[in-house]
Amino acid sequence: MRKKTPKIYIKPKYILFFLMTVCVISIAVSFKYSEKIAPVKTKVGDVFTPMQKGINLVGRWAYNKYELITRMNELEKENEELKNELEQLKGENRLLASEKYELKDLRAMYELTKTYSDYPTVGARIITKNPNNFYSTFTIDKGSNDGIKKDMNVICGDGLVGLVSEVGHNYSVVRTIIDDKSNVTGMFRENTVTCNVAGDLTLTDKGYLKVTGILKEADVNEGDPVTTAYGSPKFHPGIIIGYVTDIHNDSNNMTKSAYLVPVVDFTRLDMVLIITELSEGLY
Repeated sequence: MRKKTPKIYIKPKYILFFLMTVCVISIAVSFKYSEKIAPVKTKVGDVFTPMQKGINLVGRWAYNKYELITRMNELEKENEELKNELEQLKGENRLLASEKYELKDLRAMYELTKTYSDYPTVGARIITKNPNNFYSTFTIDKGSNDGIKKDMNVICGDGLVGLVSEVGHNYSVVRTIIDDKSNVTGMFRENTVTCNVAGDLTLTDKGYLKVTGILKEADVNEGDPVTTAYGSPKFHPGIIIGYVTDIHNDSNNMTKSAYLVPVVDFTRLDMVLIITELSEGLY
């Protein structure tokens, strides 16, 4: 049976005292015998100086890398903050632009109510439209709960938009004058010559309406304004529709036809006015 080797335990304070004593003796010896140990110091310096330089280079490289990484992290944080600020500014700009267009529309509506002040009107916002670039039909956010009825006239901008064709409790559908099912009895404002204004799908992309039934001898000219006619069964009289262009004689040599440029921009509609009084022709 092997005997256990006894463990030798030295108190830390004795070890510390020993190391301090060695350091003091080494310092004293280096001062007293500095000339004798100079060659040794030189040899030691020759060995350790390059090492020290290498350590210093490594230390500077590590510090520069640390500074670079720290700066990159700071820049990434700043970049993220700037992105958030930019998105916020974009949102604010979009809101301001939206408010600007809304204010413009409201001003246009106000001017329109003054132009047609003889009629009671209510404003409505378009909530959906048919899936193309032109508003041949669209839905508004007003319905029977707001007093809207079928065949009420709808206006916007400078003139006629169309008629209410369907009414729900809180919505209505409007069929515009550019729809190919639309027909309006019009008249030339300068001389009350009547005509028929109709939507035509083949002309929609050009932004034109079709004008037919103009008497050949009628004194009508390029750019003359056309309004809704008196005695129209559905439309109030005197609402401007647009201006004629390309007047030409028909093959029957008895009538003339033309195109009409509507005063309303049907590619950009947001708000409309509904005349809440039906045309007398409907009674």
